[in-house]
Amino acid sequence: MKVVGKTSTMHLSPTNGDFTFVSSTEAEDLSGTIDAPDVKLNMGSDNAKDPYATTFLRKRGYGWLLEVEEDDPEDNKPLLEELDIDLKDIYYKIRCVLMPMPSLGFNRQVVRDNPDFWGPLAIVLLFSMISIYGQFRVVSWIITIWIFGSLTIFLLARVLGGEVSYGQVLGVIGYSLLPLIVIAPLLLVIGGFDVVSTLIKLSGVFWAAYSAASLLVGDEFKTKKPLLIYPIFLLYIYFLSLYTGV
Repeated sequence: MKVVGKTSTMHLSPTNGDFTFVSSTEAEDLSGTIDAPDVKLNMGSDNAKDPYATTFLRKRGYGWLLEVEEDDPEDNKPLLEELDIDLKDIYYKIRCVLMPMPSLGFNRQVVRDNPDFWGPLAIVLLFSMISIYGQFRVVSWIITIWIFGSLTIFLLARVLGGEVSYGQVLGVIGYSLLPLIVIAPLLLVIGGFDVVSTLIKLSGVFWAAYSAASLLVGDEFKTKKPLLIYPIFLLYIYFLSLYTGV
C-alpha cells in the first residue's frame, strides 16, 4: 500500500482471476460489461427429479394416482346425438306415414328398415295426452297397448313367415298413430254430427291401418296377408276407442 499526503491511491491485487479492486479515484475512468453465463431452467422435463411424494407413490405402485386422463372428444357429443335422436330422420318418417301413397316418391321402407325408439314414443305419448280427458290412467293403457299390441303383431308375423323384428313392428305401429292424431281435432269440432263423426273415425282407422300394414305386410306373406292386416286394423280401432271413450 502506498500513501502520499492527503491524496492517496490504493492498489489491491486481485484475490482471484475475475475481479480487480481499484480506488474510487480510478473508478471514474473504468467502464465495461459483465457477461453472465447462460442459465437454462429445466422445469418439468423427463430428467428432472420427482418430488419425494411422487417418487414414493411410484415406488409403491400407486403411480396411476398421478395420471391425468385426457378429454375424449367422443364424450363431448351433443345431447341429441348422445341419445341417438335424429330429428330429420323422425320428420321424414312422419311424412312417410302421413302420406303413404307410393306416387309421392317417399322411401317408405325406411320406417321399417331403420327403426328408432324416440319418434314412436313421442307420438304415442302425444296421442296419450290428447286422450286423457281428465283420466290419467288412459296414458298407461295406451303405452301398454302399444308395447303388447306390437308384440302380438310381431309374433303373428313371425308365425306367418315374415322377416321382421320387434323393434321394426314397435316403430311402425307407433308412427302409424299419426293419422288418429290428425283426426282428433276434427272430432272435437264435429262431434255432434254422428254420421260425419263416424266417417272421420273410420277414415282415420283405415288410414292408420293401411300405413302400418303396407310397411309390415310384405310379399313373403302372399295369401296370408289378411291374417296380419285384420289384427292391425283391430289394434287401431282399440286405440281410437281409448281416445273417444267408446
